[in-house]
Order: sequence, then structure tokens, then C-alpha cells
Amino acid sequence: MKPAGTLMEIRAFQPEDESSVIALWQQCDLVRPWNNPHRDICRKLKVNPEWFLVGLVDGQVVATVMVGYEGHRGWLNYLAVVPEFQCHGLARKIVAEAERLLQKAGCPKINLQIRTSNEAVIEFYRRLGYSVDDVVSMGKRLKHDVGQ
Repeated sequence: MKPAGTLMEIRAFQPEDESSVIALWQQCDLVRPWNNPHRDICRKLKVNPEWFLVGLVDGQVVATVMVGYEGHRGWLNYLAVVPEFQCHGLARKIVAEAERLLQKAGCPKINLQIRTSNEAVIEFYRRLGYSVDDVVSMGKRLKHDVGQ
């Protein structure tokens, strides 16, 4: 596979992509013990599965993003690009497709969460026009994937 000047096809996730997608997420350090990636995929496939996007180069999964919208805000999760393909516009391209889907659905604003230590990703989104909101991100786990 060749990163520079590479054409990437974007399509909806298909079940046969699962092992490649999870390997990509692991390679990009997105997997945490409290988020079982198999279960996260299963959950996404129950809600707008066509908005779980994968990017392919030469038939290989090189990028992903999960897109969500509940009528108030859009969300981007699991944005990942194979490390050797990073900085070649593929993340920008798959985010643009996610934004297009959300805009078409009438979404007024996109939210996302980034670990504060992930400065490179924060800067990436800034270059795409995203800004830091003055909010506190809070969560409450309803399903405990650890040890299951």
C-alpha cells in the first residue's frame, strides 16, 4: 500500500471488516478496557449502521469513523487512520464525509471528545474548524464491558 496521493474509497462498515477495524483501533491506541470494541461495533450496527464509515485503499481498511446524531448534536467517534497513512489527507476526507452525512440530516453542530493528552488530534480538528467548547464532559457507564 502507498500513502502519498492514494485514492481512498469510503463506504459503510461491513461485517467482514470487523477484525481489520479493531486492529486499526488498537494500532491507533483507541481501545480501552472499559470499551470492548466488538460490543461497540455491535451497538453501532443497531443504530444508523450506514453511518459507520470505513476508508479503503487497495481493498484494505485504512480509516474509520463512527457517526452519530440524536436530533440535537452530531458525534464523531473512533476516527482512526493507519499510522503510515496519517498526514496524507485521509482523515480529513473521511471527516468531510461524516460532516456531509450530518449536514444532510439537518444536524446543526458536531461534538466530539478527545483525550486532553492527545494534542496532535486536538490540533488536527482545529485545522478543520473545530474549537474547544467551554463544557465539562461527564459520563455514566450503563454497561460494564470489562471482564465480560
